[in-house]
Parts: sequence; structure tokens; C-alpha cells
Amino acid sequence: MTGLNSIKPSLPILFLLLFLLTSCGMYKKSDARVVSPNVDERVKKSLQEGRGFRIGSGTRKGGTSFEFASSNELWRASLEVLDFLPLANVDYSGGIIITEWYSEGTSNDEAIKITVRFLSNEIRADGLTVIIHKRICNKFQQCTTAKIKSSLEEEVKLAILKTATLMEKGQLDKNREEYIRKYGDN
Repeated sequence: MTGLNSIKPSLPILFLLLFLLTSCGMYKKSDARVVSPNVDERVKKSLQEGRGFRIGSGTRKGGTSFEFASSNELWRASLEVLDFLPLANVDYSGGIIITEWYSEGTSNDEAIKITVRFLSNEIRADGLTVIIHKRICNKFQQCTTAKIKSSLEEEVKLAILKTATLMEKGQLDKNREEYIRKYGDN
């Protein structure tokens, strides 16, 4: 019973506060004949009268320019060229694609991992870097990993640049449709 007795004195105080707040004019009744049912008009009117606030102005003030991945040909071309490999990490904002370890099945003790780093959104030879790591494991599954220099790096880079150029010119889809018409969808 002591809990109920402690609530009773605060109840009249609550009603008194509510009465005072409503009598101060903080809450105004609105007439549907005067107030527009359109939300945008009400917001605009409130802002003009200085009764509201806006978060941001709707225009960008920063100096950054962000392109979406679907509009970046270099990014799309990289995914197209590496589509046969399982991907471990793909981060457009960080500008990196990392594949899983891949072996062709001929040798279970060797695998490669390809990393593509984007240095620019422009289709240029110095706009991306391709890094290849090779993992070699012995029969006890003790593996060593090393960054290797091989012609595969340049081949992957060249394939990405060629594909990006074709995408930019709109030729890739046209060539793909022609190939499917000629050889089928295999």
C-alpha cells in the first residue's frame, strides 16, 4: 500500500502541469478549413513563418564526388573479368576487390588470390593495380604465401581495361548479344 500512497500526491501535480501547459497556448486547435491538407504546403508555410527548422538544404556543399558502382565502368569490368572466381571482399568505397584462394584443380597444393586496387575512376593503365599472391602447401598442410610477379597480373589488368573500354563505348552488351545469337547461352 505504500507504493500506491506515494503515487496519489503526484497525480494532482501532473494534472496541474497539463492544465498550465494547455492554457499557455502551446497547443492550438487547428481548423481544417484554414490549414492545408497538403504536407508540403504546411511545411513551406511553417518555414516561411520561422516556426520550423530544416536539416540540410538538400544540396551538397562538400567537394567530394561519389559515383555509384553501377556507373563506374572500371569497377564493373573488374567484376566481369573476375566473375569465375569466388570473391572474399568487395568494397567499392574502399576501392578494392579481393578473391578467395583459387586453384584450377590440377594441383591441390597451389592456389592463387587476386587483389585489384582502384586508384582512379578513370579508365587508365595507372588507374588500377593487380596483385597476385600464391599459396603453396606441403603434404602436411603447412602453407607458405608470397606475392608473386607474373604475366597473369598484366593479363588481368589488360582484360579489365579492355572490358571497361568496351563498356564505356556500349560495345560489350552488343558483342554479348551477338555471341549468344551465334553460339547460344552457354
